[in-house]
Amino acid sequence: MKQTLVPAALALLLGATLTACGQEGGGSSAASGQGGKPTVCLVMKSLGNQYFQTMEKGAQAHAAQRGDLTLTASGIQNETDIDGQISAINKCVTDQAAALVVAPADSRALVAPLARAAKAGIKLVNIDVKLDDGALSSAGLDVPYVGPDNTAGAQQSGEVLAKALGPNGKVVILEGISGAANAQQRKAGFQAAATAGGLTVLDAKSANWETDQAYTVTTNLITAHPDLQGVMASNDDMALGAVKAIAAAKKQGRIRIVSFDNVDAVHPYLADGTVLATVDQYPGKQAGDGIDVAMREIGGEHVTGWVKTDLKVVTKSDLG
Repeated sequence: MKQTLVPAALALLLGATLTACGQEGGGSSAASGQGGKPTVCLVMKSLGNQYFQTMEKGAQAHAAQRGDLTLTASGIQNETDIDGQISAINKCVTDQAAALVVAPADSRALVAPLARAAKAGIKLVNIDVKLDDGALSSAGLDVPYVGPDNTAGAQQSGEVLAKALGPNGKVVILEGISGAANAQQRKAGFQAAATAGGLTVLDAKSANWETDQAYTVTTNLITAHPDLQGVMASNDDMALGAVKAIAAAKKQGRIRIVSFDNVDAVHPYLADGTVLATVDQYPGKQAGDGIDVAMREIGGEHVTGWVKTDLKVVTKSDLG
């Protein structure tokens, strides 16, 4: 009996060892969470930003509705915390996730850690901010982008301001992080709206997507340009900083704002006319669409290119 059991025990041990070795490196087909479902990592930007809070809630609801995956979601401390995102990506690799859906804080700096994730067998999906094409090419990556047309959205928002101010209206642009693709695209959209509407762009400054920085930058711009009539803010967090700066300068009603993101906190200023327009890019649905693409990839489908998501300009009349 002993001679029969020992080889059997060795065979079981060998099988277990081979199984463990096969999982090393986080192969996407082997990665699973609760109940054997594949794990999808969602890595976002600052969860201090209501936009990404909404994205997380929408993603969790979408994952629960699907019921065929385990979702882990994480964010970073602030919009420039690139190291925090890299750590989150590395954790997804360590945890052997099947797929990683990422809204990058930097369009180039995140490519290298994502390349390591891909090498570990993790499927990649890019949402919100497009990764840099040159950096992707250099890394040998082909990552589908699920997100909106930021240039078109900013242009539509800017057109509302141009119509309100008329030709020769004087405006400034509050930019996002200089290296972020969506910051560049939204600036381009605002500039296109200004050119088409005959507005004069007095200056463009980065406030790194942050409310406090936007307050300081806008205060300085109001001081430098006493005849300022409009602010084109590349996200609502910066628009809220501009609102505070305008109030502090006692220029309510004289300087109008248009923006991007449609967070709840900006709605009171849409209602009172300080903010003329913002842009809803449906962050929860966008994350859900990214999860759907990730699951298609896990299932063996090769997804490439740009999967466009919806945009809508929101004005006072849309508040209900």
